[in-house]
Amino acid sequence: MGSLPRKVSHSANNPNLHYLATGGGPNTAMYKRGSSGSAGDCVSLRSISSEDLSYVDVEQHCCAKASNPAYKRGRRLQLMQMLILPFIPIMALIVQTSIILQGTLMYRNEVMDIETQVTIATDLGKVVTKLQLERSEVAFFIYTNGSNSRSNFSHRFEVTNEALTNMTTWPPVALPQENGKTVYLNKSEFLDRREEFRDRQKISSDESSISEVLDWYTAVNAAMLEHLTNQIKETDNSGVWRLLIAFKNLLRSIESMGISSVYGVKYFSYGILDNENYTSYVRYDTLGKDLLNGTLNYVPSMKDTYKALMKSMPHYGRIKNNSDIILRNRRRAPNKDEAIDYFDSITTYTEELRKLQTELRRKIREYVNETLSDASNKEAIGIAILVVVLALSPVIIILVRNAVATIQMYAANLAVKARELKKEKRKSDSLLFQMLPPSVATQLKQTRQVPAEYYAAVTVYFSDIVGFTEIAAESSPLEVVTFLNSIYKLFDERIECYDVYKVETIGDSYMVASGLPVKNGDKHVSEIATMALDLLAASTLFRIPRRQCERLQIRCGVHTGPVVAGIVGSKMPRYCLFGDTVNTASRMESTGDALRIHISLEMKKALDAVGGFRTEYRGLVDVKGKGMMETYWLTCKDGGIARNMAIDQPEFYEDAEPVFMRRLRDECYI
Repeated sequence: MGSLPRKVSHSANNPNLHYLATGGGPNTAMYKRGSSGSAGDCVSLRSISSEDLSYVDVEQHCCAKASNPAYKRGRRLQLMQMLILPFIPIMALIVQTSIILQGTLMYRNEVMDIETQVTIATDLGKVVTKLQLERSEVAFFIYTNGSNSRSNFSHRFEVTNEALTNMTTWPPVALPQENGKTVYLNKSEFLDRREEFRDRQKISSDESSISEVLDWYTAVNAAMLEHLTNQIKETDNSGVWRLLIAFKNLLRSIESMGISSVYGVKYFSYGILDNENYTSYVRYDTLGKDLLNGTLNYVPSMKDTYKALMKSMPHYGRIKNNSDIILRNRRRAPNKDEAIDYFDSITTYTEELRKLQTELRRKIREYVNETLSDASNKEAIGIAILVVVLALSPVIIILVRNAVATIQMYAANLAVKARELKKEKRKSDSLLFQMLPPSVATQLKQTRQVPAEYYAAVTVYFSDIVGFTEIAAESSPLEVVTFLNSIYKLFDERIECYDVYKVETIGDSYMVASGLPVKNGDKHVSEIATMALDLLAASTLFRIPRRQCERLQIRCGVHTGPVVAGIVGSKMPRYCLFGDTVNTASRMESTGDALRIHISLEMKKALDAVGGFRTEYRGLVDVKGKGMMETYWLTCKDGGIARNMAIDQPEFYEDAEPVFMRRLRDECYI
């Protein structure tokens, strides 16, 4: 074969992950990483990318499976997370609505309790009012010396008895005893004591003691009013507390004015009040007015009502005039008519105040009813919100679950497509790595440029078929292609056992190099020498087309030295070798003999340094472009060639597929 140019392109083998024979028996081969000949971990025969490695590593970790929706465990975990996510605000809304609803119910119960308290206080106030009227009638009867023109005791007592009977609850009434102690009476005991008091005092007699009468009625009313004010709680949880305080103050104001009116009747009946009675009158009259002013201050809207009542009341000015007269307490002639007139005016005034009390009670009821209505509305809204939330919660959970299931299905399909894409990528990478070295191809894909690199020591191998021109002339093109394909498939399968890199096949020329693109120290010499002997032995198994009696003969040439390697071109980039070493190796092949391995002096010295190979001196050879060169024949290797596996030789027309291609193809479909 003629000389080759100094620039040679190639087809790529895999120098990063190769199958290395160690020189032992057929079972001593092991998988190693091709970097300076150091031992590495067991890896796949073919070259794999970093994405493939990361993909394998990720799939082998349980934690990755737990977080990957492509796996069943990951889908369950993701579904749980997605269900918890809407469940948290739903539960928060349910809890918040429940708390608000509970607060509304408590507020409503408080307002209803206030309504109950005011109702009880109203019933108790009716009894107090009847007792006040009874006390006024008794006092008027006594101070007018038995005049009954304004009194009807039987009717008055019956009205009081009816009010006492209608009471649903009975307050703890504490009455003072003659020995200074206090006794608490229940309802029946109180009724018995009241009848006994009426009979014992003989109210219809002139000998009745007014002090004892007033003390008895005052004690009873004071006990009931104390219980009444205790029943009405002054609470800040609602705006009704001002109305409640005003209601209690008005009740006490009427009571104080009723007591002071007794002393007023006595003044007009007797003409003068002693110091004790005068002091009592001033105290109760002032207390009644202050409590009335407090009521009007707590409820300013009642002032207009009070003024309207006073304007409509006849002889209101006479009440103030009589009050001023009593406060001066000047002796005057007793006058029953003035006493009757004062009694009538005070009774009318207290009746007007009781109208004010009724109006205030109406305001309290309206406020309570409005508050209860508002509380009921809030309660209904709260219950409606709670029902809606509880009803929608399963719907939301189901929708979220369906959405998550859809997403997971999409993720699973996407994972399947991703795996298929990775398989296709591996196929394309396998094809690319047959055209370019994996390290160079990876760098070219990442940076789109690979700078040329200088290699100080590389061994280059060339071989071609002896008489290929005549063989091609005698055979059809299809037979030639099939013949070359069978040979090179066998060669490709054999070189996988060595740390070598297939550079190129041009026609019948087969080019292999060792020591690039991954440097391996001095191993490139022994690797190429062993491979050359192996390929030479294997080539003799083939028969020549249409010459079945003849065996295939190849011519081999080897040289070692420096080269420069780099990518040339952008459309179809090729990894090319440059340097005199390539040209010299080609000349060694072209000047060699059939079934012989022709090596240079540099190669012979390198083999001697490595040891284990036998060579034969050929002599001086005239090499085109180089002149006379001292060359040698590589004859054999001490101990024979290590075979890692038994390889079935293909028949001539069999489409034999190399082992590395079958492995690449099978792994792509795993």
